[in-house]
Amino acid sequence: MSRRTPALIAAAVLLPLALTACSTPEGDEPTGNKAAAKSDGFPYTVTNCGVTTTFKAPPKRVVTMNQHVTEIMLELGLAKSLVGTAYLDDKVLPKYEKDYASVPVIAKEYPSYEQVLATSPDFVYGGYSSAFTSGDGRGREAFKKSGIETRLNTESCAKADTPMETLYEEVREVGRTFGVTDRAEAWIKQAKAGNAATAEKLKDLKPLSVFVYDSGDKTAFTAGGKGIGNELIKRAGGTNIFADLDKSFGDASWENVVARKPEAIVIYDYGSTTVEQKEKRLLSDPALADVPAIKNKRFAVMPLSDAVLGVRVPAAVEKLAAQLHPAATTP
Repeated sequence: MSRRTPALIAAAVLLPLALTACSTPEGDEPTGNKAAAKSDGFPYTVTNCGVTTTFKAPPKRVVTMNQHVTEIMLELGLAKSLVGTAYLDDKVLPKYEKDYASVPVIAKEYPSYEQVLATSPDFVYGGYSSAFTSGDGRGREAFKKSGIETRLNTESCAKADTPMETLYEEVREVGRTFGVTDRAEAWIKQAKAGNAATAEKLKDLKPLSVFVYDSGDKTAFTAGGKGIGNELIKRAGGTNIFADLDKSFGDASWENVVARKPEAIVIYDYGSTTVEQKEKRLLSDPALADVPAIKNKRFAVMPLSDAVLGVRVPAAVEKLAAQLHPAATTP
């Protein structure tokens, strides 16, 4: 889990949208107005995680690092712009499989700087801060010196606790960068409708207290109060017992898990440790025996790729709601 170490995640807190997304070219109306909706609105200037870039035209040769940003590109119909990709957490969604198969995978995890340069890219899009680790030679400054523009998914730098709006803005800015604003706005409209439909189903229900188990033995690596993971729980009819943890991910003591008595446990599914192994670890720990979720064996499962800032999120809210509140969400 090198791309999401606690040190990296502690920095991955959400940026106020008013500051994050300076996404309108000078003289244009704000994003969402008719002027901003034009797909040919260049030059386009955007400030992303402190880096300001002016695009005179859409990038043509793109490398994506991390699955959720790859899927944003594929959702927006930009497979032909991709000359390389890297670092899957799990399988891409079936709807993207054909397009994904057409893109060269340049590394199983993060590629070296030289591997990226070998694709002759003009743009690199990273999902986590670790995609642009300067110590590994992949800093954004290094790419800039080589004439390559970059973007970092804004969950890695935002500060305001408005992650769903941050997601909409992420998709909107990528759409504008590549001259496909119409596709981005269509996706945002659909996502908002899906979120509203789930909210309507859950409006009269009492939220369940939820503990997210990502990994960990001596301590529990879990979802904190920042980021899209906490937002997913809230919109799916839950209350994150570690919402007071001021970061997207972090460690919590098992004593606190016991003391906060979660009614349900959400297990993140990824990597070499299976969901069954994680469940067994939780069920066999005598210290957790009196936790309501353990006593009732009330588990929900989410792929890690559902729980980061990408286009899976609206559907992930609906899927998690169906696990937490099956009676309310069954047609």
